[in-house]
Order: sequence, then C-alpha cells, then structure tokens
Amino acid sequence: MKKFWKILLTLLVLVTALALIFNEPIKVQLVKQVSNSRVTNLTKDQVRQNKLRDASFDFAKVKPITVKQAAKAALKNNAAAIGKITIPSVGLKLPIVKGVDDTALATGGGTLKPDEKMGEGNYALAGHYMTDKGALFSPIARVQIGDLIYITDLKNVYTYKVDLKQVISPRATWTMNNQPGTKMITLITCADGGANRWLVQGSLVKARVANRSTLAVFG
Repeated sequence: MKKFWKILLTLLVLVTALALIFNEPIKVQLVKQVSNSRVTNLTKDQVRQNKLRDASFDFAKVKPITVKQAAKAALKNNAAAIGKITIPSVGLKLPIVKGVDDTALATGGGTLKPDEKMGEGNYALAGHYMTDKGALFSPIARVQIGDLIYITDLKNVYTYKVDLKQVISPRATWTMNNQPGTKMITLITCADGGANRWLVQGSLVKARVANRSTLAVFG
C-alpha cells in the first residue's frame, strides 16, 4: 500500500511539473495565433463595426493572462479589433483592440480611453507583458529612443518617433492624459514582474493615406 501511494505521489509531482513547464509555451502559442489572425484578416468594414461595440476601459480590473483566457480568446476570436500596430525594430506586430478587458488584452494592444482617435491627442494603448519576447507587448521592453511606431485604422497610417522610455508606478495614470497642442502615442506594459510599468511615448511625425505601399510595414 505504501508503495502505491509513493508511486501516486511521484506521478502527481511529475504531472504538476509538466504542467508548469508547458503552461507558458501553450499560452504564448495561443496568444500569437489569435493576434496573427486578427492582424492578417482585419478589414475596413470590421474596423467600422468594432468601433461601435461596447468596451471596458477599467485597466484596474485587468488580471494576468492565463491559459484559460488565451484559449477562450483563441476559440471566440471576437475581440473588437479597430486597427494595427507595429514596431519593426523589436518585431512587434499586433491588432489594436477597443478597450482593456481580458479578451482584448489576450489579443493585442487595448485602447485605454473611450474617446481616443489615431493621430490626435494622446493615443494610449496598454498590453500584457509575457516572458516570451515576441508575444503581445513584451517587445516594448526592448524599444529604444528614436524607434518608429506605426499604427493604422486601414484608412490612414500614422508614424510616431519614440522620444521617451521609462519605468513608472502603476498609479501614474497622468501619462494617458492629452497634452495641449501635442499629437503623441503612449504604450504601457508591465515591468519588474508587475510591480511597475514600462512607459513608451512617441511624437507624431507623419500621417499618410493607407494603401498597399504604406500598409506594407504591417506585413
């Protein structure tokens, strides 16, 4: 009997260890699958319809992404994508999603304010940081001053140049505020294991009509 319980305990430990080992790769793969699908297949009509959908902008309610959330997002694939973002220097390429609920942030970068407009004011986005350098907003940690950020609503393409990168407190919500006479972008993701936030900001340097040439940067 003792031998049986010893074997059972060993199996339980092994299963738990395997779950911990493969949990993160599974989660990352699911997230990448959803993000790539939304970026590749997004249309102008979908953007127009998704802009009308209800969304949550309560960033305080956002929880760390789990395998369950990633799987749910992959199965439903219904986050309200309203555009695309890419930072070629660090390999970031994601859909921009309306709001910051769990499904939205398991898909791409979410808008932090309900009245945001690309190319105007302070266009603020938040996204999850994952241990994989290529998933969601993780690459933001590697962004450098002078890097270019591109966003599009499939009508226009907006180019921003990074002029600020720093670690801030989660309470520094002022970073999302508009600044008079300034057209800028703000990107926020976790830093220091979630204790702080990475803040990246850039100034608008160019706005062009979206066409095959200007959209090529999004892949």
